[in-house]
Amino acid sequence: MLLNKLRSYMTRAVMEAVLLVLCIFLALRAPNFLTMGNLLSILRSISMQGVIAFGMTMVIICGEIDLSVGSAVAFSGCLLALMVDSGVYVPLAIVITLVAGFFIGTFTGFVRTKYQVPTFITSLALLTGLRGAARLITKGFPLSPDFPDWYTFIGSGYVLNNIPFPAIVLILTFVAAHFLMNYTSFGRSVYAVGGNADAARLCGINVSMVRIVVLAITGTLAALAGIMLAARIESGNPTVAQGWELDVISAVIIGGTSLAGGVGTVRGTLIGLIFIGVIINGMTLLNVPTDVQYVVRGLLILIAVLINRMERIRD
Repeated sequence: MLLNKLRSYMTRAVMEAVLLVLCIFLALRAPNFLTMGNLLSILRSISMQGVIAFGMTMVIICGEIDLSVGSAVAFSGCLLALMVDSGVYVPLAIVITLVAGFFIGTFTGFVRTKYQVPTFITSLALLTGLRGAARLITKGFPLSPDFPDWYTFIGSGYVLNNIPFPAIVLILTFVAAHFLMNYTSFGRSVYAVGGNADAARLCGINVSMVRIVVLAITGTLAALAGIMLAARIESGNPTVAQGWELDVISAVIIGGTSLAGGVGTVRGTLIGLIFIGVIINGMTLLNVPTDVQYVVRGLLILIAVLINRMERIRD
């Protein structure tokens, strides 16, 4: 366990150092990079995927994976828009959407624990199924009911004139996830299950329940991101959030969390999110072509995985 923590800290330290160097480089090459408006823009751009990433960190530390979060975001936004369009009171629609996300994650966990079906398979099925359900309930077109102003504020509003509200949601989610994983017995149980499920079971940990809970949390956070995204674009759109699952997992891996489970931190994921946000923002400011940006992001993921794997082999 001590070696795992040291490995996680070292990976995070390396990423923080690289992030610092990257920021210095961009500050020299792109004068607008260090402006308050641009930095807040970066924070806003990573907010919705970041909310999901903190839940995904728990899932991966637990030794599982969830590939359905992007589709869950689209489905949640469409479900909420359909309810509002049908006359459901917006606060009630939000609550129902969050509950739906909770049950989506719970279903993945139940299939995993009851029938021993890997979460990769179940979430892969949901990736397609939820996207299809989103198209079905909207008939394949964006659904734009008359949302109240306070609801659109959730996705595109500003506090104190220049702080994006989604960024505040991101920070609050980070604080909650950090506390849960570092200062509660549940967080210790997640690490134990991801490190060695059999040993955790012998220590009296309810392994099945831990797996279900982390997946349920991630499903709920995906629904929250869907609510925020629908508020930003003022519609439920079945085509949004495509590829988000890969972006979220990328941030978690770059932040030092091991796909093998048992290793990782929520703080590292935040660094991974900021790193990706800075890379994308910097390449945009430097007018790097979009296709090249995708290549660079892919290389970053590969390098992060290789570093993680090399450290494990060395141990």
